[in-house]
Amino acid sequence: MAQLQPNKAEEGPQAAGFWPWVQRTLIAPVRATRGWGCIVVLVLVVVSLVGGAGVLTLAALQGRDMLAARLATATPTPTSTPLPPTPASTLRPSPQATSTPLPPPLALAGTPLPAPLAAISPANARHVVALARWGRGSVTQALWSPDGTQVVVASSLGIYFYDAETLEPRRFIETPMRVVGLAYSPDGRILAAASAGSTVQLWRPEDGLLLRALIGHTDLVLSLAFSPDGQILASGSADSTVRLWRVRDGALLFTLKGHTGSVYSLAFSPDGALLASGSSDNTVRLWQVDSGTPLYTLSGHTNSVMSVAFSPNGLVLASAGGDKTARLWRVEDGKLTRTLQGHTDAVTAVAFAPSEGVIATASADHTVRLWRANNGRLLRTLEGHTGPVVSLAFSPDAAHLVTASADSTIQVWATSNGTSLRKLQGHTSRITSLAFAPDGGTLALGMADDSVQIWRAREGTLVRTLSGHSGPVRSVAFSPDGQLLASASEDASIQVWRASDGLLLRRLTGHTNTVRSLAFSPDGALLASASSDHTVRLWRVGDGALLRTLGGHTDHVNALAFSPDGGLLASASDDRSVRVWRVRDGALLFTLVGHTDRVTSLAFSPDGATVASGSDDTTIRLWQVKEGIPLRVLEGHRGEVESLAFSPDGQLLASASRDKSIRLWQMSDGAFLHALEGGHQARITSLAFSPDGRLLASGSLDCTVRLWGVP
Repeated sequence: MAQLQPNKAEEGPQAAGFWPWVQRTLIAPVRATRGWGCIVVLVLVVVSLVGGAGVLTLAALQGRDMLAARLATATPTPTSTPLPPTPASTLRPSPQATSTPLPPPLALAGTPLPAPLAAISPANARHVVALARWGRGSVTQALWSPDGTQVVVASSLGIYFYDAETLEPRRFIETPMRVVGLAYSPDGRILAAASAGSTVQLWRPEDGLLLRALIGHTDLVLSLAFSPDGQILASGSADSTVRLWRVRDGALLFTLKGHTGSVYSLAFSPDGALLASGSSDNTVRLWQVDSGTPLYTLSGHTNSVMSVAFSPNGLVLASAGGDKTARLWRVEDGKLTRTLQGHTDAVTAVAFAPSEGVIATASADHTVRLWRANNGRLLRTLEGHTGPVVSLAFSPDAAHLVTASADSTIQVWATSNGTSLRKLQGHTSRITSLAFAPDGGTLALGMADDSVQIWRAREGTLVRTLSGHSGPVRSVAFSPDGQLLASASEDASIQVWRASDGLLLRRLTGHTNTVRSLAFSPDGALLASASSDHTVRLWRVGDGALLRTLGGHTDHVNALAFSPDGGLLASASDDRSVRVWRVRDGALLFTLVGHTDRVTSLAFSPDGATVASGSDDTTIRLWQVKEGIPLRVLEGHRGEVESLAFSPDGQLLASASRDKSIRLWQMSDGAFLHALEGGHQARITSLAFSPDGRLLASGSLDCTVRLWGVP
C-alpha cells in the first residue's frame, strides 16, 4: 500500500536500475561519449557565466561534460528563495550569432555514393575522408511540436523533424553526442535537449540555432520539462537532483535535492505551481515551484519510476514504473487512488490525453495500452512494435498518439480505434559487425536488434532485413562465392542464409554461449565459429555437420581468421592469447602471447605471412606466421582495439578502437599514416575493406555505417 512520507534527505545506496536494455541502449552509450578537452571547457564556461545567448559550435559542445565538477565548486547551489518576477520569454541569439555549423555534406542512406578515384594506399592515406553515412541513429524519444504539424525525434545522431502527416523528413539538427530527451517550450520557439553529458542545450527549431547551454549537473541529464508559461525549464539527472532554470537568461534558480537515484521523468502541473519527479529510487516527489521546497513523497512502486504526468485539470498525477504498473495519485493529499495493471514488463511512459478522458501507457512488453481515466478500464491494446516502447505522446488535439520503440521505428496511431496509421522506418539499431560481399556490391550488417540488414553499397539503400535470431547478431560473413551469408548471435546459434533472396537455409546449434565470430574457409567448404563457451568449432558448409571442436582457450573466444591458403586458423581470446591451428587435423601449432589484456580482433595479411591482433591493452601486435614470433607492436590508440582489416593488396592495416577513431598503418614498416576521427560518435565495432580496396566501411554503436575513401 502506498505511504505518504515526510520529506527529509534519504540515506542509503542508490536504487539499482531495472532494465538491462536501458543500461545498454541509453546510459552506457551516453557515458561512453563523455569527456573532451579543457580548451573547449573554458569556452563553454565563459559563454554560460556571462549569460550570453550566442551559438556554440558543435565542436565546442563536445567538451561540455567536463564542466560539471568545476562548476559545482565554482558556483554554489542557490538557497530556496521565491522566484523573482520574470517577463515573457525573450530568449534571442546574440547579434553575432550565426547558424550552427554542420559537417560537410555526406551521402546519406538512399543517396548514391560519390565515386572514389583510387584504391586506398599509403600514398593517399592522408586524403581519406568520410564519403557516406548510412542510418539515422537509434531512437530515444518522439514528441509532437506544439502546433501538431511535426513529429520530433531524439536520436543517437541528433534531432530529426518529420512532417506529422507523411512522416517525411523536414530537417535535422546534428549534435556531437547522443540526444537522450527533448522538451518543447509551449510556444514552440525553443527545443530543449538533454544529450550525452551533464548539460542541457536550448535550440531554435526553425533553423537549428543553438541558443544556450545550461551547465550545472554533475552527471547525465535524463529528463526535461518546461513550465506551462515557458519561463522555467526543469532538468532531472543521474546526479539525483532536479534543477530549475530561468529560460530567458539561463540562470539557475533552484537545485532540488531529496531523491537518492537517477531522476528519469519530470512534469509540471497545468497551473505551473507544482513539479513532479520520478526516480530510480522507486519514488515520486512533488515540489513547490515558486520556493523550490518539497511537498511530499509518494511511495508504492517497487521498482524505478520511469515516467510521470499530470491530468489536464491538475487533480491527478500518474506514474509509470518498472514494477509493470501505472499508478494514479490524488494531488491534493498524495493518496493512491488506482493501480493500472496488465502490462507484462516495465511500464516506460505514461501520458494523459489533452481531452482528459484517456490515459496511455507504454511498456517494454512492446505494447501501448489506452485506459479510461475515470475508472481505470482498459480500452484497447496497441500492438505492432517488436521491441520495448520507450516513449509516447498525444497530439495536441488528442486524435493521434506517437510512439517510439527500441525496434528503431516510430508509429502514429489513431486514438479513436487504435489503428496504426503511419510507421517510420529508417532509424537503426547498434551495428555490431559488417562484411562486404565478394563482388563489393553488397554490405551485410549484424545488428543489436537481433537482425541482419543487407544494403546495396553504391546506392546506400536497404535491400532487406533478415529476422530469425533471438539475440543480438555478433558476426556476419559471406562465403567466398557470395552465395551464402552466415550470421552468429548471442542466442548461441549460427544461421546460414541464401544471399540472393535472404532465404534461411540452415541453423547450426551446438555452442552453449554467445557465438562471437565467424569465418568461411577460402574454398568455402568450411565455416569456423568462435564462442564465449571457450571453443572454436568447424562446420561443413554443404550439410551443416560439425566436423571438429577446438578446445584450449580458457576464456571467451572473440575472433577468428583463416589464412589465405586455408591451411591455418587463428583464434583470439579473453585469455590474452592468440592460437594458431592446423585446419586439416585441428592441431595447435602456436600460442602467441604478449598482449596484457583480452585479445578482441584478428586479421591475416593477404600474403598469409603475417597475422595482426588487436587488444583491450590498446595495442596491435604483428606476428610472423611461419614461426609464430612477434614482429612489432603498433601503439597510438587511446582505447581498446575493436577491429582490424588489411587492405586487399596488403599495404595497409586499418584498426578501429573504442576511442572512436580509425587508424591507418603502413605494413612495410609499421608506420602510422593517418587517423580518421570525428565521424562516429560511439565505439566502432567493425571494419571491412571493399574487395577493390576503394572503400573502407566502419560500423558503430552510434547506429551508423560510415564509408571512407579518397574522393
